[in-house]
Amino acid sequence: FIFLVEEENPDSTLMWPKNVMLFLGDGMGITTITAARILKVMTMDTFPHVGLVKVDTHAFQTVLATRATAYLCGVKTNLNVVGMMAAAKNGVCRTEKGNEVTSILQWRLKMKVSGISDQPRSVQHATPAGAYVIIGGGRKYMTPKGTADPEYPADASANGNRQDQRNLIEEWISQKKGKVELRQLLIIHPSYTVFFSPALFEPVDMRFEVERDPLMDPSIIETTEKAIRILQKNPKGFFLLVEGHHASRASMALHEAVALDNAVARALEMTKEDETLTVVTADHSHSLSFNGYPFRGNSILGKSPLFGLDMLPYTTLMYGNGPGHKITNNKRPDIRNVDTKSKDYVQQAAVPLDSETHGGEDVAVLARGPMAHLFQGVNEQSYLAHAMAYAACIGDNQQHCASTTPPTNNNAGRARSSAPISPLISALPVLLGALLSLLLY
Repeated sequence: FIFLVEEENPDSTLMWPKNVMLFLGDGMGITTITAARILKVMTMDTFPHVGLVKVDTHAFQTVLATRATAYLCGVKTNLNVVGMMAAAKNGVCRTEKGNEVTSILQWRLKMKVSGISDQPRSVQHATPAGAYVIIGGGRKYMTPKGTADPEYPADASANGNRQDQRNLIEEWISQKKGKVELRQLLIIHPSYTVFFSPALFEPVDMRFEVERDPLMDPSIIETTEKAIRILQKNPKGFFLLVEGHHASRASMALHEAVALDNAVARALEMTKEDETLTVVTADHSHSLSFNGYPFRGNSILGKSPLFGLDMLPYTTLMYGNGPGHKITNNKRPDIRNVDTKSKDYVQQAAVPLDSETHGGEDVAVLARGPMAHLFQGVNEQSYLAHAMAYAACIGDNQQHCASTTPPTNNNAGRARSSAPISPLISALPVLLGALLSLLLY
């Protein structure tokens, strides 16, 4: 990969970050970002550097675990393959040896700098499959088949399902005895900031933000804050991976994007801009479309003011495929009296499927902080891992770190939050320009 070098802003382009935070919205395509922006002013919109990322795999468009191998390991691979180069083939065991790859978290850990993955659907899902995970869902995959879940003991579907009869939770606890005081796995205690804290909050996936029980399941903001407090104990810095997830219901998907953005805002408040590179992106998009000429001010979850040729209304947000395809007597459902803003409403879809598919178009990458200029233009998804490693001086390529002295920051003596400045301050140049135009003309 060729990395850009800029001289315009030496504070942000030549000082390498001590910390790297990667926020990944599962399925958070550009349509989702645009629609979520109508629900909430997005912190990620303030990031000064923006680019596009190509999400195709070696032989398929946008499949799951291959994406994690791309943006965490720096290579594109094959369908149903994780942590290996494209020379490895699914189901062909002899192709595995010699084609293994490591992730940016492992590169970081070799320098004794912490890595953590936070709040995925479950810790065995596609994104965390390429990382080290301690906060998320997925308890049932850690215990022997038939083991009752501690939170849902009467629910057989939540029982453990490991065929090898290993209890990975107990094994982990046994390995950490004497190192930490272990707390309940279901609670993130405000003062508990040891390095080895596990947290498995659900048998499978974490609950959606609008459906979670705040007494049992923490929000993505809370887990992000806890992760940062743990990792900040390491003076050498940290790598933090935070993932939010998606749904086939537009309300769910948008509120998950808003929740992830809130976590971004909290992380920026807790870190310093001049020592933290923050990157926001997605693994892929979905078949969500934004259509219908809605009026400004109309709810993004509402209906278009126009009707179709069948004289029936449709929503502003729809899916290209998925469970929302319902045709009765050759007609779409009449939604005039349906609350399309409900979290449970399933948007209409063109093609019937049990769940809607991923989209194949590029996704956005947004960055701020030292070396953020590396994340612009159009790049392969595998570029992200190499750009983050280059920026943070980890991995094999560290020649630029040894030969370049970071410039003196005039504000270094003052603890600066990397949270964005207020929208009012950001709008002042525009307001002043408009005022001058009125005075001149």
